[in-house]
Amino acid sequence: MRLSALPLLATGVAMATLSIAGPATAATEVVLRSEVTPQPLNPARGDASPQASVLWGDITKDVPSGAIIEFKEGFASPPHIHNITYRAVVIEGAVHNDDPDAATMWMGPGSFWTQPAGEDHITSAIAEEGATIFLEILKGPYLVQPSDQAFDNGEKPVNLEAGNMVWLDADAINWLEVPGQSQENGAEVAFLWGSTAPGEANGSLLKIPAGGSGTISGEGDALRAVVIQGNAELSGADIQGSSPLPSGSYFSANDDSAPLLTCTSDAECLFYVRTDGSFDFASR
Repeated sequence: MRLSALPLLATGVAMATLSIAGPATAATEVVLRSEVTPQPLNPARGDASPQASVLWGDITKDVPSGAIIEFKEGFASPPHIHNITYRAVVIEGAVHNDDPDAATMWMGPGSFWTQPAGEDHITSAIAEEGATIFLEILKGPYLVQPSDQAFDNGEKPVNLEAGNMVWLDADAINWLEVPGQSQENGAEVAFLWGSTAPGEANGSLLKIPAGGSGTISGEGDALRAVVIQGNAELSGADIQGSSPLPSGSYFSANDDSAPLLTCTSDAECLFYVRTDGSFDFASR
């Protein structure tokens, strides 16, 4: 089965296609969550600060970055703003992120939200578990600033709880590649943000059933993917043997490498996919 998505708009969010791109310096790059040293996301808060494990880029510089953020049980921030927009997906636990006066809405694993630059808000982690999330910025540095510096950059926030996502299989999003093929128990995608026009940035969630596998490739050289749920494995011509991918791990690939991605869990695997343009996932 091949998923090859086209631009789509749903639930007020510009939807991405299945397209990914990776760094031109390496055909395939793998970074495990366990290999990255956590650092304070907001050093001014000392030990109370969430911890950031940067998977790519540098959140202190004006470059695109992706990081795993860990919140302690019961973490609650004061009202604040950020100088840049970020996007996030919950990996473990639950998070509330909204205006300071908004009613609490806990977003569990697989949920997605955006936080526009300049908008006053609070962030909390559920008391019983804390929370772990994946956070992405398209430019930095990532700064925490006081509410009296709030500004309106024209963006609107999005809180999309996992249970409200719409999942599409290849029958629904591919009108050209696989006529007549059954998609039962195949991969699915939920589009999150951006545009799938050539060269345009976008992000989506890719769901692979337990034991499922397929090659993943994109139109360009900047495909990045993060394991949100489950355990996976990556193999390819430029990888010796195969590389395990526990949750929170990251890999990138370009359109020449097309590595084989396998869900090795007893349950489905979920990946956040970041790309320019569109990407393909061809089931095996």
